[in-house]
Amino acid sequence: MIINEMDISKIIGKEVFTDKGAYCGQTSDIELDLARFRVKSIRVDAAKGTYLAAIVGGKKGVKVPYPMVQAISDIIIIKHIKPQVDEEMPQDA
Repeated sequence: MIINEMDISKIIGKEVFTDKGAYCGQTSDIELDLARFRVKSIRVDAAKGTYLAAIVGGKKGVKVPYPMVQAISDIIIIKHIKPQVDEEMPQDA
């Protein structure tokens, strides 16, 4: 039984926000798993100066696994992404 059904073409170009309200960018592509008839991931193009752009650096966009998508309506809401902090280990000389 299908619970949620949406035309895939309507997902492209939607604005993406985290569940904490941070703007990420817009969707540009969708990756499908045709063997299981499921959406695998969405590609979000990170807009300059956004929360997502700060995390991915110089990369234009990022694949967001579909389980991280919490809601799709007028906008898309994804789980908040925490930036990884690379802490250097102190080395004894």
